[in-house]
This record gives sequence, structure tokens and C-alpha cells, in this order.
Amino acid sequence: MKKAIILFTIASMLSFGVQAQKFAFVDSESVLNQIPAYNEALAEIDKLASQWQAEISKEYDAIDKLYKNFQAESVLLSESMRAKREEEIVNREKQVKQLQKQKFGVDGELFKKREELISPIQQQIYDTIEAMAKQKAYDFIFDSSSNSNILFASEEFNKSEEVLKAILK
Repeated sequence: MKKAIILFTIASMLSFGVQAQKFAFVDSESVLNQIPAYNEALAEIDKLASQWQAEISKEYDAIDKLYKNFQAESVLLSESMRAKREEEIVNREKQVKQLQKQKFGVDGELFKKREELISPIQQQIYDTIEAMAKQKAYDFIFDSSSNSNILFASEEFNKSEEVLKAILK
């Protein structure tokens, strides 16, 4: 009898310590796509990328023209002139590749512009989610956007609209 009472007491104490965890999910990509500032930032980034790509393509076309002229005239050129023209073409190619890296590289201008324009919006979403989690005492909020490991989630736990409304107000 004593063992049963002790087991019952331990079990009841453990059950008081166990609480149901509150969780929700947000589709951050969907929220981002509905924020006008995000779409404006993407349009600006796309415009810059197109301008820079056109500039780089123009340079590559000029190099291609130089190369074709060199091929056509190479028979008539002296050895030193041929070497000089080849060096000129190689140097132009290096310059264009450097320009391409400067604009589109890992730490290039496009990356920096994207960071400058989009990071504040993403931070605003994160701050809004964090505030909502604290206010409503959520233990977990998952992101159900691309590459998510959430296989199924009931829409009642989707708080994307709440986040969006909080950001747009």
C-alpha cells in the first residue's frame, strides 16, 4: 500500500511538471512576397543586375570582336605585334572577369545591395514573429517555407497572416 501511495505521489508530481507546448508555423516566403517594400527591393536588385549584366555582355562582345580581328589579321602581323594584341585581349578578359566578380561575386555589389535592401525586411519579420511568440507564449514557431521538414501542419497553427498584418499596420 505504501508503495502504491509513493508511486501515485511521484506520478502526480511529474504530471504537474509536464505542460503542453504551444507551437505555430509561419511561411516566411509567403509573408515576404506580400510586403510591398520587399517586392520593390527585388525590382531594384533585378534592375541593377540587368544593367551590370548588359555592361559585362557589351565588354565580352568587344573582346570577341578584338579576337576575331586578331585572327583575321594575325597572318599579316609581326611576332611582336601578335604578342602585343594577344596580351591586350587577355588583359581585357581579365578586366571583365574582375568586373563580373566585383558586381556578382560572393562579396560583390549585388550581394551587398541585396543585404542592404532585404535584410531589414527579414529582420522586421523575425522581430514580429519573436514578439508574437512572447506575447502568445509560443514555445516553438517553425518556418514552413521552402526546404522545410514539416510534412504536415494544420492551418489552425499557421500564423503567417498574423505576422503579415502586424508588419503592414
